[in-house]
Amino acid sequence: MPVPSTGAGSAPPEPDLRGRLSRLARDDEGMSTVEYAVGTVAAAAFAALLYAIVSGDDIVAALTGIVQRALSATF
Repeated sequence: MPVPSTGAGSAPPEPDLRGRLSRLARDDEGMSTVEYAVGTVAAAAFAALLYAIVSGDDIVAALTGIVQRALSATF
C-alpha cells in the first residue's frame, strides 16, 4: 500500500521495502569461504603467470629498448 505524498518531497519508502533492505544488509548469502579461497588461488596463479611472462628475457629486452628510445629521443 503506497504512502500518501505530502507534496513537500518524496514519500518515505514503504515498510516492506525497509524490511527487505534491512535483510539484505544483514544477509550472509553470497560467496562462501571455499569460493573466496578458490578466487584467491586463481588470482595468485594469474599473478604468477603474469610475472613469469613479464620477467622473461624477451619482454625485459623489449621494455629496456622502449625506455632507452624514450630517454634518448630528441624533439
